[in-house]
Amino acid sequence: MFQTRITEMFGIKYPIVVGTMMHLARAEMVAAASNAGALGVLASAIFETKEGFRQEIKKLKDRTDKPFAVNLNLFPAMRPIDNREYLEVIFDEGIKIVETSGHKAPEEFASDLKKHGITLVHKCVGVRYALKAQSIGADAVTVVGYENGGATGTLDITTLCLVPRAVDSLKVPVIGGGGVADGRGFLAILSLGAQGVIIGTCTLVAEECPIHPKLKETLINASELDTMVIMRSIQNSHRVWINEAAKKVAQLEKQQAGLPEIVEAAGGDKARRMFAEGNLNAGVISCGQGIGLVKKVRPMKDIIEGIIYQAEELRKKLAVL
Repeated sequence: MFQTRITEMFGIKYPIVVGTMMHLARAEMVAAASNAGALGVLASAIFETKEGFRQEIKKLKDRTDKPFAVNLNLFPAMRPIDNREYLEVIFDEGIKIVETSGHKAPEEFASDLKKHGITLVHKCVGVRYALKAQSIGADAVTVVGYENGGATGTLDITTLCLVPRAVDSLKVPVIGGGGVADGRGFLAILSLGAQGVIIGTCTLVAEECPIHPKLKETLINASELDTMVIMRSIQNSHRVWINEAAKKVAQLEKQQAGLPEIVEAAGGDKARRMFAEGNLNAGVISCGQGIGLVKKVRPMKDIIEGIIYQAEELRKKLAVL
């Protein structure tokens, strides 16, 4: 059922990647995704020390014996990120799959990753970036459209147009996403030629996702109109759920505020407080337009298997048309 080049490459049951989410993609949530048959991705940038990162990997290994990946963050950040520190841990711990995402291809890491036999996946928002990643040795490329929660880039290409363009342009397998929240979107992405599908927004309300129940309840009552793109003025466009914090960032941009002020307003410490305390306006949370399709808090396993079941039933119906 839905066996592709990506399921073979990653050794996973379903061609689904549960996308990296800053502050949320920790051991419990990543393990839940991998145990459900998808590929969970641990966010290395959450951890300020090598030892903290190492301990989280060990915790993750205790929770799953299924494949998982680690994300290396190439986006600008207030706290300088030395990915070489994370790489040392990745090599020591025998990580098999690394995802990179950000404003550039991981040229400085690609050769070392390949020397260690690591499968490299680069996530981006345009065909030219995908081609660059392929040229430096990426084994697969993930492309996400403008509907996507989190980083959207500045090209503003929709998923329906971006995925087939990437498929036609690349030799390596393509993982596609942006707006996918159920089996209909999953099947659509595969029908566009992708070998895998990345999801994120629909897992914000997974039982294992470490955000406050009050925030989850609010998100399942949101619609496709309840997101906005912020931080474009600092070349770090992100689609987020609309709340007072997001509106504040947008207002600062309108006033042509500088990078430190904008990043401070959208800072991770505020998001962590929102996640922990349920203060819905404390910080910003990445959220795609697919939130309008998310209507129930469920275990990660039910989310993943629900997508597959719906897609399979739809495929059967289409086969007799």
